[in-house]
Amino acid sequence: MSVAPASPDPVGSPDAATRTTRGLHGLSTEVTARVPQLLEAMRSVGTGLELHSTLNRICETAAELADARYAAVGVVAEDGKGIADLVYHGVDEGTARLIGRLPDGHKGLLGALIHDPEPVQLANVADDPRSCGFPEHHPPMRSFLGVPIRVHGEIFGNLYLTEKRGGGPFNDDDLNMVRVLAAEAGIAIGNARLYEAAHQRERWIDGSVAVTRALLSGSDAEDALQVVAEQARRLSGSAAGIVLLPAEEGGLEIVAVASERRSKALGFVIPPESEVVAELLDGEPVFVEDATTDARMLTDLARDYGPVMMLPLQSDGRLLGALVLPRAQGERSFTEAERTLAAQFASQAALALMMAEAQRDRERLAVYEDRDRIARDLHDLVIQRLFATGMLLESAQRRSVVPEVQEGVGKAVDELDVTIQEIRTAIFALRQGPAEVPSGLRTRVLREINMAAVPLGFKPGHRFIGPVDTVVGELAGKNLIAALREALSNAFRHSGASRIDVVVDATVQLPDGRQAVRLTVADDGVGIPDGGRRSGLRNLKRRAESLGGDSWYGPGIGGGTTVVWQAPH
Repeated sequence: MSVAPASPDPVGSPDAATRTTRGLHGLSTEVTARVPQLLEAMRSVGTGLELHSTLNRICETAAELADARYAAVGVVAEDGKGIADLVYHGVDEGTARLIGRLPDGHKGLLGALIHDPEPVQLANVADDPRSCGFPEHHPPMRSFLGVPIRVHGEIFGNLYLTEKRGGGPFNDDDLNMVRVLAAEAGIAIGNARLYEAAHQRERWIDGSVAVTRALLSGSDAEDALQVVAEQARRLSGSAAGIVLLPAEEGGLEIVAVASERRSKALGFVIPPESEVVAELLDGEPVFVEDATTDARMLTDLARDYGPVMMLPLQSDGRLLGALVLPRAQGERSFTEAERTLAAQFASQAALALMMAEAQRDRERLAVYEDRDRIARDLHDLVIQRLFATGMLLESAQRRSVVPEVQEGVGKAVDELDVTIQEIRTAIFALRQGPAEVPSGLRTRVLREINMAAVPLGFKPGHRFIGPVDTVVGELAGKNLIAALREALSNAFRHSGASRIDVVVDATVQLPDGRQAVRLTVADDGVGIPDGGRRSGLRNLKRRAESLGGDSWYGPGIGGGTTVVWQAPH
């Protein structure tokens, strides 16, 4: 084994590259003959700005320059205790899959080079006491050459070369060539990192703009929160994006999930006794290196993930909720730059949420004022006129001597009495505040139907099947009411219906044998046109699937639409 002396200049600076290149003069004829190859290698390494592509080029160029079969660049983790990323050349994908997990640099020769970043030449890796052997399916490697890569004077990682072609060891000429290449690589990596950081900031800013636009566009609150989750997941490269809001019973409730696979987490409440929840509610970010082993992760939902970043959604001292970004098991941890950008994104999203909430409050106030005016008009004008009309009909009924006329007028009076009662129910619903929601599911369904009757201009029909109030749990009931509100809203805004029938059936059995509740909303409107907006239907399906249920739609009354939503109760 031989260890080359340290360079007086930081490798990775232009002075270091120039000095090392000048040091090649006067060396062997072999080195002199390879100088054009070295210059071409330096030119190749310096092209392009994408970091991962730059690291790939460094590996390929170094292997060609030193005539090595295998090459790799190990990127040192931010804490300096291991390898955050390993880019390799020469090992095919099939072999890499058989080898499995890449080395983390916590032990063995690669780990030793992290703690002592000096050039190393070995004729046989196995002879070095720092070597800990190779995993199963790993290709045989004997000769070894390791050179540190410095960026702006700081260690970025190490360039590793193994298996000199022809079977011999790497010589001093190889070392000098690779050191020059490592110096140029440091410059290229520095440029690539600056470009990547600028590009990453631009992407996060664009994501913040998209979230702000979605929140202030007047979209449904659920749609807006879903946009926050999807944008955060995409920008952070996470396996999922999760938005949590404070739950009524304490803790944090999952209200939006963006993930490639179906999630059953929607509506789940993380209890207030969780240490993580306590920190988030205090406005503190929480970073977890491995959710499978961290004792603070109380729920089973976290067991599928590795590194997790949890950020409070707070603005102007007010905590609105939390944003959770988990990565899959085995994925790299979040860098300091990623944490900073994600925290800025969360702050911007929280500000947009507050602005959207203020906008909705203004709209809600206008709606309440309008509802109060409608209620007064119904009470002071419509009911009085109907009552007067009923009295006139009763007077006419007494004066008539024709039995058929008396019977017909009597039925009309009875219908007027029913109409007056329904209008009074609508007035009560109009004047009822959002905090006065009754507890029984049947009553809550009726309240939503009566509320919808005012903008619709008619009262939807309704029917209950089974013991709705006793068998349907709170979580399923809460989601059913939200689904009913969404379906009635869609019918009012898009269908132009004159008839709507609502059925709540608590006796449904799912294919797997579980008992479920099914909501059916059928109308006689225009149906769903091809290419029409379906965000509301997607919301219904996502809400049902989060509970283990489903939602779909089909033909309605006389060509309208029927929306079905069901979930285990």
